[in-house]
Amino acid sequence: MNLVDIYFQLKNDVQYIEKELEQSIDTGVRDLYLSSTHLLKAGGKRIRPVFVLLGGKWGNYDVKRLKHVAVPLELIHMATLVHDDVIDDADKRRGRDTVRTQWDNKVAMYTGDYIFARALSIAAELRIPELHRILSNAIVEVVKGEIEQVRDLNNWEQNFRAYLRRIKRKTALLIAISCQMGAIASGAGPELVRKMYRYGYNVGMAFQITDDILDFTGTEKQLGKPAGSDLRQGNITLPAMYTARFGKSRDRFQAWIRDNTLRNHVDEAIQLVRNDDGIAYAQGLAERYIARAREALAGLPDNQTKKSLLGIANFMVDRKF
Repeated sequence: MNLVDIYFQLKNDVQYIEKELEQSIDTGVRDLYLSSTHLLKAGGKRIRPVFVLLGGKWGNYDVKRLKHVAVPLELIHMATLVHDDVIDDADKRRGRDTVRTQWDNKVAMYTGDYIFARALSIAAELRIPELHRILSNAIVEVVKGEIEQVRDLNNWEQNFRAYLRRIKRKTALLIAISCQMGAIASGAGPELVRKMYRYGYNVGMAFQITDDILDFTGTEKQLGKPAGSDLRQGNITLPAMYTARFGKSRDRFQAWIRDNTLRNHVDEAIQLVRNDDGIAYAQGLAERYIARAREALAGLPDNQTKKSLLGIANFMVDRKF
């Protein structure tokens, strides 16, 4: 089962969530409305809402109830992207000008804050204290991940464990709680909720590692931003980290790092990473996370929901965008 089939089966509910997203950031302040909807109109995979819906399939499924989880999680993701683009001085996101480019950094920061606030307001309408605790804790962890990324810019001394902790906080956690909160909101049992979290965490880790691979191997058309953007911005991801330490090109990387001249050779460095062992190493790690995601679903009924979750897991490591 491919991603198109999965989305087709959820088409009506995904469209419903999309409309709710648009309405959630509606405001009478025209400039704020335009900046808030700018990224929304650029589209996206809406993978977090899809995971909420699939998590909800294990209980008493009600999309009008699940929207109070699906919409906030996608809004939080959007808010972090708006803030990320300010931190990274990014000009493009999903093939369009970023909010900071279209307006300025001040507008972008307040836009991100507004989207965050709307997310919390919508989540509060679902009166399940456990969900609010999970969501607030996740936001704290996301911010920690962002701070860690800023701290480790151009830091080639960071270890693999720091990288994995950072991507857990920045990406995997929101995907994990999307699955978890969807199950909780629908009244699924504790064991099922735990399985959904483990599945989502492992899929989320694979998702970000694959993103980091694609940043080197993808094209600007596929990525919606220039290839190699992470390395240009000083964000050191797994393929580059591995290449610099263990790859065929490590001597050249280590010389640039020692002389603090890598920024003068970034185009060459990107090509070296593309042709070295770091890509294969990162791909292998992503595949191991996906194997763990499949294991998390073991013992669950072989129904359409399980098939969809397995299909998304397969897509995560095979995708080209």
